[in-house]
Amino acid sequence: MRDPNIPDHIFYTSGEDAAYSRAAEIATPQTQDPAYRLAFQDPDFLLREDLRSVRFQLEMLKPEILLDEANIGSTFVMYGSARIPEPKLADAMVDAVEGTQKKVAERLRAKAKYYEEARALARKASRFGTGEDGKRQFVVCSGGGPSIMEAANRGAADEGADSIGLNIVLPHEQAPNEYVTPSLSFQFHYFALRKMHFLIRARAVAAFPGGFGTFDELFELLCLVQTGKMKPLPILLFGEEFWTRVVDFKALAEEGTISPDDLKILRFVETADEAWSLVEDFYKDPVGWKSEPTVLTLD
Repeated sequence: MRDPNIPDHIFYTSGEDAAYSRAAEIATPQTQDPAYRLAFQDPDFLLREDLRSVRFQLEMLKPEILLDEANIGSTFVMYGSARIPEPKLADAMVDAVEGTQKKVAERLRAKAKYYEEARALARKASRFGTGEDGKRQFVVCSGGGPSIMEAANRGAADEGADSIGLNIVLPHEQAPNEYVTPSLSFQFHYFALRKMHFLIRARAVAAFPGGFGTFDELFELLCLVQTGKMKPLPILLFGEEFWTRVVDFKALAEEGTISPDDLKILRFVETADEAWSLVEDFYKDPVGWKSEPTVLTLD
């Protein structure tokens, strides 16, 4: 039996030392100078250019530790536009503009259906529960912002399930949407580390129509899988008409800049039911899923 008189620690914790330092501090020229601050309590020091590598490490560690403590084993990541409206707001958005902007608004309204599909897919993922190891699996993870990201977190909330939001500090946006679980709402300074956290636990990824941010996240993922730096996983692109209009995947293969087999990395889908079915198929037979015919037939 453990002796209750043997302490767990013989050094004071950082928090205790910080408290002792504040309590014992006497105002003198020496104690008032920034040099005297404990390094981990000195924001000016931590924000120096020299400390960039330390900030990288902290930004890597904080979400990793908290997600591990939250018992999250895997995630279902959902990328997508911050501009596609919720269906009930789509008509008002079109009515609010004129001229060339109306045509753009009408195109966005046509994609509003994907808000509901993202929400429905998040509900399906959130019902999966825990694996044999007791870890929570397919926990919904979004960029934490509005529109498609909001729909993903909202779908998890519909099921009473936790969901993750990986926000980024930007000049004009973005605040976390109201459906992100507060204890799993993270904020990043570095895009690179945010994208890394999207994929560390990802076991399925859905990409909805989006802009530069969605493209950045999606194409990094495709490159990682194509080059073998990351094991294959279901990569589902919602809206074949959109994706084949804005990216000519087929032309890349025909031009020889990618292999025709690289087209097997992804699948086009239209509905949450179709997407979840493909995820189930993948985990029943990953090899067979990969050997399926290419999604785009070359001429």
